[in-house]
Amino acid sequence: MEINGIEGRAYFAYISPFNRRGIMAKQDSPQQWAADFKAYLEFIRDEEKIKAVNLRAETVAALRRRPAAASAGTRAPAARPVAAPSPTSSTPPPPRRTPVPETAAQPIRPVVVISGKSGGDSAELLSQIAQQIAGCKACGLHATRTNTVPGQGNPRPELMFVGEAPGADEDEQGLAFVGKAGQLLTKMIIAMGFSREEVFIGNINKCRPPNNRPPQPEEMDTCIPYLKAQIAVLKPKVIVALGATAVRGLLKSDIPISKLRGTWQEFEGIPVMPTFHPAYLLRDPTKKVPTWDDLQAVLKKLGRPIPSRKAAEKNPPA
Repeated sequence: MEINGIEGRAYFAYISPFNRRGIMAKQDSPQQWAADFKAYLEFIRDEEKIKAVNLRAETVAALRRRPAAASAGTRAPAARPVAAPSPTSSTPPPPRRTPVPETAAQPIRPVVVISGKSGGDSAELLSQIAQQIAGCKACGLHATRTNTVPGQGNPRPELMFVGEAPGADEDEQGLAFVGKAGQLLTKMIIAMGFSREEVFIGNINKCRPPNNRPPQPEEMDTCIPYLKAQIAVLKPKVIVALGATAVRGLLKSDIPISKLRGTWQEFEGIPVMPTFHPAYLLRDPTKKVPTWDDLQAVLKKLGRPIPSRKAAEKNPPA
């Protein structure tokens, strides 16, 4: 009697440590069972020198039931008949299988497609990107959003501000930085001598994370192609990265914002100034002074005049 090409009289020796009823374990496929069976038979033949064994009637009955269950899989290669040990023999357990680690799933990044000539109508190209963002379901954040928030402002700005993700107010209105932190950002922009309409304001992520939590790394990696496409159209001279999460998503840096702020970085050839997020300034007003220092460095990079103390006091950055 054979089971997948292996003589049944050796079967009980293999399955007895696992299932004395002679039934394949549920987690084993027929192919896996056959491969393990063959390996174990070769092991006890070569190492234990086992040649023969007497089988009881119930074991033979179990073997007769085995072929129907095993035949569903691919027949295993034939092995030389090896007899099982007697019940009194001391037999080591079969070799343990080494589990194969699963490969972590990689985020599926959207492919941003825009039609138009290079250097063409920036507003039209940004509108195309915004339409693709509105239909995006590449990560789980789409399930809880009210509106996508692509960003808004001058389609050809000197200066671009990048935050981390929309909050509740932004999610409701579909506009970036319109809550309390956005109101403070407006003051900062005016103190620099700009208006909101002269700059572009956006985020790493275009959908609000639940409960305003920071976006996860895989969520930022999934959404970053939209921001890259926007930057390619906008061509800003300088980018201001607002807060640690924006820095992490844009620059892939885990250096604390307290250490990285005020130092020039680069994103795809564009100078980047990391600084504190306006929401953080609302919680810790002592950080307003170093933030203003960072913004003055941005003005110097752009070749724009630094507002006088009187003008800055009239339009304070915080």
